[in-house]
Amino acid sequence: MTGSLQFNQVLRQWTEVFMGRSMRDFGAYMRNHGLSMPQVLLLYRLYYQGQCGVSDIADHLAVTNAAASQTIERLVQQGLLDRSEDPNDRRAKQIALSPAGRALMQESIEARVRWMAELTTVLSPEEQDTIVAALDALTSAAIRLDPHSQVFETVQ
Repeated sequence: MTGSLQFNQVLRQWTEVFMGRSMRDFGAYMRNHGLSMPQVLLLYRLYYQGQCGVSDIADHLAVTNAAASQTIERLVQQGLLDRSEDPNDRRAKQIALSPAGRALMQESIEARVRWMAELTTVLSPEEQDTIVAALDALTSAAIRLDPHSQVFETVQ
């Protein structure tokens, strides 16, 4: 097997394991909090990109403004979102995560990646060092291919 073919196969296998476990744990966490996938996507949009208007949310979710407004209303009633007047247009509303919404998102991210801490118990320090170097190189290469990629958290 050639080097690039083996690289692609190993990377695909890791991605499938990582995404499968990550999404399973994340999905269970969000279901336990009674949230649907559109609600989760909306919360992620606000968590990573900050407050925005209803039409921005509708575009992000690929739904109508009315459908976005209904989703927003449910999350406002649950205390996860805050709705305020847009200072530039009093008819428009700005939507942001409430403190409870921000806390929920932070907890959900922790739930999604908690299992990775267990990997340190089955990998030697040398294996961990090798993986850190490889993932740093992989992340840098991915960012070079897509400069709009975002690294959300840096571990120091």
